[in-house]
Amino acid sequence: MADQGNFVRVTRLAKKREAEAMVKHLQQPNKKRVVLGEIQDLSNAGFNQIKPKTKQITTKRKVKRCVSEKEKEIDVDAKLDDDPQMCCAYVSDIYHYLHQMEIEKKRRPLPDYLEKVQKDVTANMRGVLVDWLVEVAEEYKLLVDTLYLAVSYIDRFLSVNVIPRQRLQLLGVASMLIAAKYEEIKPPHAKDFSYITANTFTKKDVVKMEASVLQSLKFEMGNPTAKTFLRRFTRVAQEDHKNHDLQLEFLGCYLAELSLLDYNCVKFLPSLVAAAVIFLSRFTLQPKSHPWNLALQSCSGYRAADLKECVLIIHDLQLSRRGSTLAAVRDKYKLHKFKCVSTSSSPSDIPDSFFEDTR
Repeated sequence: MADQGNFVRVTRLAKKREAEAMVKHLQQPNKKRVVLGEIQDLSNAGFNQIKPKTKQITTKRKVKRCVSEKEKEIDVDAKLDDDPQMCCAYVSDIYHYLHQMEIEKKRRPLPDYLEKVQKDVTANMRGVLVDWLVEVAEEYKLLVDTLYLAVSYIDRFLSVNVIPRQRLQLLGVASMLIAAKYEEIKPPHAKDFSYITANTFTKKDVVKMEASVLQSLKFEMGNPTAKTFLRRFTRVAQEDHKNHDLQLEFLGCYLAELSLLDYNCVKFLPSLVAAAVIFLSRFTLQPKSHPWNLALQSCSGYRAADLKECVLIIHDLQLSRRGSTLAAVRDKYKLHKFKCVSTSSSPSDIPDSFFEDTR
């Protein structure tokens, strides 16, 4: 019996060793999970020789970007290839689509709706409303995109609906409620917008106006704004700076928000307003240098001459020659977190030569 027991133990041990040998033979070297871009050379090394991820990858594979015929002269996206947020491989197609969208009639307000449609609302009333909505957006910590969309809804609604001045504030909060639902992760509730009007309008009033706006605009709520184009134009404008220029970025944001206050800017396409803002921002920071160049012209599709009327209007706003009583935007950008750009001085006149075609 003892011999039989020893035989069984030996047999089991042999089978165990045989199994271990088989597993060892079949088992491949340990692998680390890697990003394909980190694989430097697989011709002379196995996966087990791949170096672990470091904070800085020293070798980068350069991929030649295919450019369209329009971009062959100036590749405005060449310096943005390393930024995945810019979608550089197809950013031109995206902005071409946005340019086509912004000119659609259903997404544009009438340029003269106050004269042709409204009977009781003036440009000054509209400015006061937008100025107040800037404060509302700050109070509820809303995205600036929400503000731009809300103003867009207001202008589009007023282009087709006559309302008394007493309901203009209600239109403003209802438009911001819709925009917040479109843009925000956690938008305020209807009761919050009722409260912000000092309960002048009830929650029921806000919801009813919200439905009216949605039906009037045929639920076409997504459309590009000046802020949409400003993001890209700012990137291109900073190409001649070694470091990211926050002063230029904040100044552009400030001037773009000032443009929301003025009824005379309603007639301009959002992309043109964004281009005019970049022109004026660069002029403010470097008044002796030409603020426009071929890269910006290629990117925006506008020549300096195309921007003149819009630039002069926003310049008047910047110098308080227009809308001087509307203080919300100016106060907002006096804060240090925005580098106090609203206090930046600008020459009172822009040379006519700056509006000549860039060579």
